Amino acid sequence: MLQNQAKNQYRIPLFCIVTMLYWFSMYTYVPILTPYVEQLGASHEMAGIIVGSYGFTQMLLRIPVGILSDKMHKRRLFISIGILFAFFSGVGLWLTKDVSWILLFRSLAGVAAATWVDFTILFTSYYKHEEATKAIGTISFYNSIAQMSAMFLGSWMADKISWSAPFALGAAVGLAGFAASFFLIDKYEDNGKKISVKELLVVIKDRTLITVSILAILSQVLTFATVFGFTPVFADHLGVSKFGMGLLTVFSSLPTAIASLVGGGYFSKRFGEKKVVFWGFVLTGVFTITIPFTTSFWLLIVTQALAGFGRGFSFPILMGLSIKDMPAEKRTTAMGFFQAIYGLGMFAGPVLMGVIGDILTLKQGFIVLGIIGCLTAVLAQMTIRSNGQSAGVSAGATG
Repeated sequence: MLQNQAKNQYRIPLFCIVTMLYWFSMYTYVPILTPYVEQLGASHEMAGIIVGSYGFTQMLLRIPVGILSDKMHKRRLFISIGILFAFFSGVGLWLTKDVSWILLFRSLAGVAAATWVDFTILFTSYYKHEEATKAIGTISFYNSIAQMSAMFLGSWMADKISWSAPFALGAAVGLAGFAASFFLIDKYEDNGKKISVKELLVVIKDRTLITVSILAILSQVLTFATVFGFTPVFADHLGVSKFGMGLLTVFSSLPTAIASLVGGGYFSKRFGEKKVVFWGFVLTGVFTITIPFTTSFWLLIVTQALAGFGRGFSFPILMGLSIKDMPAEKRTTAMGFFQAIYGLGMFAGPVLMGVIGDILTLKQGFIVLGIIGCLTAVLAQMTIRSNGQSAGVSAGATG
């Protein structure tokens, strides 16, 4: 039996709009957040903790949120709550200039992002079971478009209006998303597979899941320490405007989305998943090392676009591998664990970079991170099983 069935259709277009408003509200200020808090007097380490708190709260909450929403049969409710937290986060960041409060309100964005599991599960339920990949690909596309649009517009407003303008924009869009979420249709399968603690303990013993989860943590370490963390700070030192920081982030993220399509499909079929992941980490590592040696803004954009291709080649395949060999009834639990565990990298990356930046310099921090990326490529080569078949994922948006 299906509860809360729609009489005509499940309003998929509305769901896509709500998804875009949700992600837009949390990414309007991402390109300028680190330089902004450092401009307020925060150390590199404190800036890293603030940026990383977004991943830390996700890591703690994603699995409990999935379990609780399963038990309550109220995924739409959790979606609305998630967008409400995004609104609170934006309002708080807009109103305060105290670094401690900024840490709290940035953490609330992580609480909001923890409900992404409910977005993906509810949206997938609108499709036939055999169309699950299509559903994930569709919602991931809107995820990526919303994030890039938010970063572009938010950084433009920071440049033309004020540092705090992107926070106000995020809050306004979050409020609109919260209102729109009440028109979504809940859909629940009584006999559908549920996330449970018991099932989780069984699933996490899988060798492949553990391996790709560790690699995913390291992937997020690189991403959130650089493009969503301290690369904009380096650009600021080059004299780049706030809008330029946004362009840098957008042009670093767009290749990731493009590479997700070809890496998880054509390349992995032709060359094998292991090789694509290996070269993805090599690209990311090498072009992270180049950052401190870059003296031109446009050259910095080129190098970070190439690093973005590396992220797009590696991460979606890791996501696909996390469930590829799992029985169908365990895939939801495996994906829930995978999404929760890579939040550790979102937290650890910016904190590690901040600590290195305070003890040494940011330039040396980029070199250390780049070396970690290259070593991760070697680790992937050693641990991923050779297989020429695709992981079956066409896009891999992160939260």
